[in-house]
Amino acid sequence: MGLNIDEQKAVERFKTDVVEPSMTQLVILDFWAEWCGPCKALAPMLEKVAAEYADKGVVLKKVDVDEEKFIASQFQVQSIPTVYAMFQGQPVADLTQARSESQMKEVLDQLIEKLPLQAGGAAQQQPDVEQFITMAEQVLAEGDAERAAGVFMQVIDMVPDNAAAHAGLIRAFVAGGKIDEAQQIADAIDPAIKDDAAVQQALSALELAGTQVDEGELAALRKAANDAPEDMDAQLAFAEAAFAAHQRDEAADTLLAMVKADREWNDAAARTKLLQIFEAVGLEDEWVSATRRRLSKILFD
Repeated sequence: MGLNIDEQKAVERFKTDVVEPSMTQLVILDFWAEWCGPCKALAPMLEKVAAEYADKGVVLKKVDVDEEKFIASQFQVQSIPTVYAMFQGQPVADLTQARSESQMKEVLDQLIEKLPLQAGGAAQQQPDVEQFITMAEQVLAEGDAERAAGVFMQVIDMVPDNAAAHAGLIRAFVAGGKIDEAQQIADAIDPAIKDDAAVQQALSALELAGTQVDEGELAALRKAANDAPEDMDAQLAFAEAAFAAHQRDEAADTLLAMVKADREWNDAAARTKLLQIFEAVGLEDEWVSATRRRLSKILFD
């Protein structure tokens, strides 16, 4: 083919991510970049429309032009956002000018009438759902809790019993400081999915967030803990508030010091609180792994 190794890998990724799904579905292909303001403005509309049209055989795929320069060059992308509709491996429409929800739906409706898409079936829908969950998780990791919550809600509308979407929505509300809204979701969650690991992680995050205080109260708790290092209740109160205020290093340092001083205090409350924090953050998180090693060193040295 005359392609170098990197170009061949790019082509293979594009075949897997875009071409193969387009053999039976209509793919909205969004060329974007992290630095592109108009791309970020357009993204929520594309995500919303794609979610609403998922049961009709429509799926959204995104290509970062900085990471996939070769693919962008093959499509002769001159500016972004550039958006195409793909079917059976070929562009069938340029959607770039469809900047509003109504315009996008109008074009998609016309294409759906003409193309033999595979729609319906739960098995067909699930990859689309997983895609939106992955997208929402990425948006949440980037710090846009409100937009992530919107995508998670779209997934719940499509699949009401999806545990990952409920867990993500709770964490998005917590990250956005909407503790009451997160609690409402938690209270209404289906018992059938409440024991799911992702849901339990989100519930732990919600419980820990319930100790949020303002900056003045946090400063007062910090001072109380520093002034009386032997006062375990003061240490625990500060650690809980520090974690809720996203000061997780301070929280961990305080709890680890408590374990070192008296690991059995109050039925091992400090160690229990650390384990709850680990669950809330995620056991695969690098910070959790490092903090667990510090805890193990205290317990077993």
